[in-house]
Parts: sequence; structure tokens; C-alpha cells
Amino acid sequence: MRRWDTVAIIGVGLIGGSIGLALRKLKLAKQVIGIGRRKSSLSKALARGCVTKTTTSIARGVKGADLIVVCTPVEQIPDHVSEAAAHCPKDCLITDAGSTKSQLVHAIESTLAVRSSERLPFVGSHAIAGSEKTGPEAARADLFAGRVVVITPTSRSDAEAVSAIEAFWQSLQARVIRLSPEEHDAALAATSHLPHLLASALAMATRDELLPLTGTGWQDTTRVAAGDPELWRQIFLANPGHTLKALDDFETVLSRFRTALKIADGSLLAMLLAEGKRRRDAVGS
Repeated sequence: MRRWDTVAIIGVGLIGGSIGLALRKLKLAKQVIGIGRRKSSLSKALARGCVTKTTTSIARGVKGADLIVVCTPVEQIPDHVSEAAAHCPKDCLITDAGSTKSQLVHAIESTLAVRSSERLPFVGSHAIAGSEKTGPEAARADLFAGRVVVITPTSRSDAEAVSAIEAFWQSLQARVIRLSPEEHDAALAATSHLPHLLASALAMATRDELLPLTGTGWQDTTRVAAGDPELWRQIFLANPGHTLKALDDFETVLSRFRTALKIADGSLLAMLLAEGKRRRDAVGS
């Protein structure tokens, strides 16, 4: 298991803070440098033990890094990777934690390829371990234990970098799956982006005067709608085609429920409910 001398984390919120806590708890890094825009948030990350040192300068923060993990919102990741790559050591590895991959990875690779004809040290990642909670206060050292992390290497990726990034996530006790950026975005549109859209739509469709009558079913179903709207605006706009396809597939299923109710077809309704239960039960608790 590789132990890093210095890991720089750009964006020390829930995901970045949890990476830092895990690295420190498992003694996988001597130094964890937290990089961010707001000194107040960096102070919270330092106080929680997510990092050993903080700075608001990417150039200073990555100067001696062996590994850089960019955990900022998806619209900012390409610029942050580019800036980090311009100031980090030549053999430094870079990954990210963005919830979309295709646009992001191709933008980063296009920028980095201009500087080098060699295989690139960047490998895209997405830890499927998020929450509606934000900030270093919500960070947990065990956030990635048993959870899936998707890495998205391409033909431009350096093979050793791919193996090292895979091993990095595994050292945080995650299960790693390799997909292309496009495969990732198609899958996550159905399993993450569509559920958030539907949760938000359900919450929005519930009139204010009915909110006191909501129970755990409504609350569980709409939990993710409490996530950061700006973060999710960026995610949806970075993956619109696949999200629209997932929405089309959902509307096809929804129309079958509508038909069953309209014609009072109990057998069809029972079959649809049973199939939904089967797929939910397959995931476990």
C-alpha cells in the first residue's frame, strides 16, 4: 500500500475533507495540504483534522505534492487541474472527484496534451459516496469504505498513473470500477442525476400547506433534493443528453403506472410494484 509524502486536496468540503480524514486516519500521507478560496472553510477543515496545512494558493499548495485530488464543483475542475498541473512536480499524479466525466475529462486532456506529448498523469475519478450535506463539518474518515469509486481512464492516460489512482482509492477502502467517461455519464445519469431531478420535482410539486403532513416516505424520497442547487445545476448542464435519455426511460415506466391507475388494472399495478420492489431489494439496505 503506497504511502504518500504530500497529498494536496483542492476543495476541502465533504468529499475532499473525507479524503483528508481517511488519509490521516490510515496513515497514508505525511502531509495533507488543503487548498480553497475561503479561509473560514479551510480553518474548519484544519480544526477537524482533515488537513495538516492550508493555503488559498493552488500554486503554493501543490508545489511539493505527490498526488493532487481536485474536489471542486464540476465547472471549476478543468481550470483547477490546469493550474495545478502548471505548478506541481513533473511526476505528480492528478485526479478529481467530479460527478460528471465526459466533458470534464476531455477538456482537461486537451489542455494537458498541449504541454506534453507523453501519456498524461491525470485520471478522472468519481466517488459514489456523496450526501446532501456539505462542508468539512460533514466529512467522515470512513466515507469511502465499501463504496464504489469509478475511475475513467482514456487512451491518453498513463498506465502507471491509472494503476496508482486505482490503488489510491482502494487504500481508502473503496471498491474501484473502471469505465470510459461516456459510460460513466450514461450510467450515472440513470442512477444519480435522474433521482436528484425527480426528488427535486417531487419536493417542488408538494404545496407548502401539505408539508406538515409529510412522513418518512416523502422525506426519504426527497432527501437528496436538499443538496446544493448550484452544484446540481452544474452537474445537469454537464450531462444533459444522458440525463434526458434517463428521463425518457422513466417517463415510459411512469406512463405504465398512469395507465394501470386510469383503467383500474390491479394486476398490472401489482406487477409494476413487484418489479420495482425486486430491483430495490436487489440493492440491499
